[in-house]
Amino acid sequence: MIAPQLFRNRSGAHDIRAHLTACAASFTPPLDKRVAIPDYAAKLATSAERFEAWEGPTLIGLVAVYCNDPARARAFVTSVSVLPGRRRAGLGRGLIEAAIVHVRGLGFARLALCVDRSATAIGLYRRLGFIEEGAAGEAMQFSLDLGTP
Repeated sequence: MIAPQLFRNRSGAHDIRAHLTACAASFTPPLDKRVAIPDYAAKLATSAERFEAWEGPTLIGLVAVYCNDPARARAFVTSVSVLPGRRRAGLGRGLIEAAIVHVRGLGFARLALCVDRSATAIGLYRRLGFIEEGAAGEAMQFSLDLGTP
C-alpha cells in the first residue's frame, strides 16, 4: 500500500460520485437514502472547498466545506468520508485539520458541522475542539471557534 497523497480541489464530480457511492452505507442514515449522490457530487465539485486523500487514481478520503458566507462568520463542513478499508488511519483527522487551517486563513470566525448522534466521529470532532451547540432529532450541531489556533 502506498502512502496517500493530500490535495485540495483535485477531484471532479465523477471522482466524488464514485467515492461517495463507495462510502454511502457508512453514513447514518446511509447517504444514498438522503441525497441523490450524482447531484450532490456535482454540487460539491462546483461549490465546496475539498480536502482530499488520494491513493493512486482513487479518492480515498474527502472533507468538503462550504465557504460561501460573505460575512465570513461561519464555514460549514458538509461531508466527511473515508473509504471503509482505510478508516482508523488518521486520514479523516488530517483532512479536517487541513480544512480548519484553510478556513481560518480565509478569515472565518467559526467552522460548523452536523452529525448524527450515533456517529463514531463525534469523539474526533470533540478532540479537535468542536463544541456541541444544539440538537434536532438525531442531528447534533457542532462548531469550532477559529479565533485562536
